[in-house]
Amino acid sequence: MVIKPNRLTPELMLGAPRRSPGLLNSNGSLILHNVYEYSFAEHKGSTDIRVLDVETGDITVVTKPDSVISPQWLGADHLLYLAPTEEGTTKVVVGSISDFDDDSYVAGVINGIAGTAKIKKLDHHSYLFAISAQAKPDGSLVNPLEKTTRHHEGRLYDSIYVRHWNYYLSSNRASIFYGKLFKDSSDGKWQLSELTNALNGTGLESPVPAFGKYGDSSDFDISSTGIVFVAKDPKLQPATNTKSNVYLMTLHGFDGTQSLPKPYKVSVNGYEGASSSPVFSGDGGKVAFLQMTQNGYESDRREIFTIPDVRRPAFINHLIGFPELKMIWDVNPASLSWSLDGKKLFVLGEQKGINCLWTMSADYLHLSSVPAKIFDVDGVLGFQQLDSGEVFVSGSNFVDNSTYYRLVPKTASSYSHHLISSNAREGSLFGLSRSQVEEIWFDGAEQEVHAWVLKPSTFRKGQRYPLAYCIHGGPQGAWGDEWGTRWNAAVFAEQGYVVVMPNPTGSTGYGQRFCDAIQNQWGGLPYEDLVKGFEYIEQNLDYVDTSRSVALGASYGGYMINWIQGQPLGRKFKALVCHDGVFSMAGQMASEELYFPEHEFGGKFWDNPKGWLKWDPSRYTRNWDTPQLVIHSANDYRLTISEGLAAFNVLQDRGIESRFLTFSNEDHWVIQPESSLLWHTVVLDFINKHVGLPLYSEQSKRAKRTLEEAQILDPSVSQEE
Repeated sequence: MVIKPNRLTPELMLGAPRRSPGLLNSNGSLILHNVYEYSFAEHKGSTDIRVLDVETGDITVVTKPDSVISPQWLGADHLLYLAPTEEGTTKVVVGSISDFDDDSYVAGVINGIAGTAKIKKLDHHSYLFAISAQAKPDGSLVNPLEKTTRHHEGRLYDSIYVRHWNYYLSSNRASIFYGKLFKDSSDGKWQLSELTNALNGTGLESPVPAFGKYGDSSDFDISSTGIVFVAKDPKLQPATNTKSNVYLMTLHGFDGTQSLPKPYKVSVNGYEGASSSPVFSGDGGKVAFLQMTQNGYESDRREIFTIPDVRRPAFINHLIGFPELKMIWDVNPASLSWSLDGKKLFVLGEQKGINCLWTMSADYLHLSSVPAKIFDVDGVLGFQQLDSGEVFVSGSNFVDNSTYYRLVPKTASSYSHHLISSNAREGSLFGLSRSQVEEIWFDGAEQEVHAWVLKPSTFRKGQRYPLAYCIHGGPQGAWGDEWGTRWNAAVFAEQGYVVVMPNPTGSTGYGQRFCDAIQNQWGGLPYEDLVKGFEYIEQNLDYVDTSRSVALGASYGGYMINWIQGQPLGRKFKALVCHDGVFSMAGQMASEELYFPEHEFGGKFWDNPKGWLKWDPSRYTRNWDTPQLVIHSANDYRLTISEGLAAFNVLQDRGIESRFLTFSNEDHWVIQPESSLLWHTVVLDFINKHVGLPLYSEQSKRAKRTLEEAQILDPSVSQEE
């Protein structure tokens, strides 16, 4: 697909090639990545696996698989990836990048669908190999297409945690399967050994299911000394507890063919929250991981711990453990990785709306040395250290969906940044530029609040533009300088809006106290921040016409839209858009992870009903008066569809102009391109109409056709017709 510099539209944004984070080969000369592209004309997507030459910038398409999981290097010039089949199995495909289509072959077949794969080089002829996949109660792999003896669709449960995000729980559980990938001495081809379920009989589940059945690949790691992983505490109810533990299964000289010992639970006294990001050092002799303090609080600060010697796992070091160091470095780390020499850690952490990369000493004797920030140019999506000491970073920003950088060390803690590749030529292929992006700070309820501002590419001084006031989800989350295909600020800006994206109380990246302050304050401090932000825009951004303002939000942002609707700020907007928002706090008892509302609202519902209902939007429906679009999908089990239906029913019953958009095949997010195009069309039509901008469905024939296909009830058309 050739992208012509033009105004960014939903079709262009959704159909543009999406490049994955890159992976450098062993000599640092080639970047492996895959590119997904969707064709609205053919109504299907396609994926290419490509390599980019670091020196020349030349791109070569290696192969075009029907589907691909976990593409990665085998040495400097061979590729491995997983390919799901129509039979419910997964092929392990290997081949040379120079002639992959003719040279590739199947190294093994896995009798199930793999969630992800990890490999670890042992020598020139063998690798450790591990996948995450669903396992049956007997420990064997789940093939989703195997015939079942069931003659009905009934499910019987004896405890809560019946469903999670977008699927109903069954007796199957996520697990880690390991084996050995080795070269056959007879023909020199790679072969995969039989896989072993590392967790069979342990009662543990890993990766921990997060936004799907397969969980996060960062929940486990492999090395020549075994496997380290995170699992929920099996003695606790997962619906009401966040506590998880790090477990070690170590064996000196592990090559993937031996049986591993029973898991050893790594205990950290006083830390009862969630564990994450366990990772081995390169030689397998050390482990680093993150651990939260509070059970039941999913957004607690993560602390950095190391096990200096896996042979003595009871000895644990707590890095940055002193309160004064936490104050100096008030960042919540998201993930970890060891330097190649095992002396440093690389840490991803969010700060002031940017996902940054830091480095720090892993030596307990150097605790006075806080992490040093080495990259904050774009939001970091992934990184990799090279043998040369350089660091390769994959990122994105508001105007570019993929960037690759090489970080060259200048000192032990500082690097120079060199852009290798910009997928959108620094935004120009989308008709965008960094000059459209600004930042503002304003006085909030208790401290200064940060907000991103995106202007239209056609922005002219002296003109005034309508405001799109966007409220993020979480609530412990933040708008960051990164590209997105769901809430893409540039798409709204290119319709003619000035987009303001505030990060109010509860947002991450502005210190843990600011994040924690939203507890028992859902409609309090964050709402005050939003009011003050709107006032700041009125008084200071003379290019914004606040008399033509709209507000939009999803998840917690959707809750806030419903809250604003019943408050004075709601009358400042011409239209509101609520995506998967809370209507009634008591309705959160239908959610799957009950620890979340129980933490946020101060205990269990029957113990503290006043705390739950204090910030309940449904209490203020008498004040609802602003036109509102409600979006809620059927498979959203985090915030059930009844929340959206209730809000829409109130709006309609009160005679307020409103629309309801739902998807039977989407969940908390609207991901599929055709669904997303409809989402964007309906949203843009609704807000554009109320601020006097052209309807998007009148700008795009495809969008108009998509909208007409979705139109079920049109009040202007007789139902008899």
